[in-house]
Amino acid sequence: MARSAAVCRGSTSARNASSRRREQAKENRRRILDAAHALFVTRGYGRTTIADVAAEAGVAPETVYSAFKNKPALLHRAWDVAVGGDDQDVPLLERPELRAVFAEPDLRTRFAAFAVFNTAVMRRTAKLHLAVRGAAASEPAAAVMLEEIDRQRLAAMAEHARAAAGTGRLGVSEAECRDVLWSTTDGTLWHQFVERREWSDERYAAWLGRLWGAVLVG
Repeated sequence: MARSAAVCRGSTSARNASSRRREQAKENRRRILDAAHALFVTRGYGRTTIADVAAEAGVAPETVYSAFKNKPALLHRAWDVAVGGDDQDVPLLERPELRAVFAEPDLRTRFAAFAVFNTAVMRRTAKLHLAVRGAAASEPAAAVMLEEIDRQRLAAMAEHARAAAGTGRLGVSEAECRDVLWSTTDGTLWHQFVERREWSDERYAAWLGRLWGAVLVG
């Protein structure tokens, strides 16, 4: 009986230790991603080293390499987390908030709702996108990342355009709708209005929704 109790205590202790290690690893990843995002934006991707990220996150460089392998992989994951707003591996198009946008039957109202959603995404991603774009000319990994970002966003806007055409209310071609949405969702407009002209996110989202409604809805 005593031996059985000791075994149980040992098993519980091992499980607790394992759980603590997982939580610590998760916390380290979060801190590393936060640090990487901040440094890529403020210092630039090319001028940020793994050692810089480790120091900012308060971990050893080996911890960063263990979690993310290299700087391009770290950039990729930092971007994914910024887009989704969390570290869940759920594509943006499959998230409940965006599915609710697609479910809106009135196209003008749908574009207004999408503008609110997109503005929230821009708040998280626009500065990082600008940093990646700035580094793309001299950093091959940043150039590859920028190409992937634009390709994925074009595919996503094609889904929005296809769904908009399905309402029968689209006033332009599906291809033109896709291109207008793609061209106005890369963070440039958000940065110009919100960061440089000091608009609030709410004002910007309302304006963007009106723009899409005026240009795209028949």
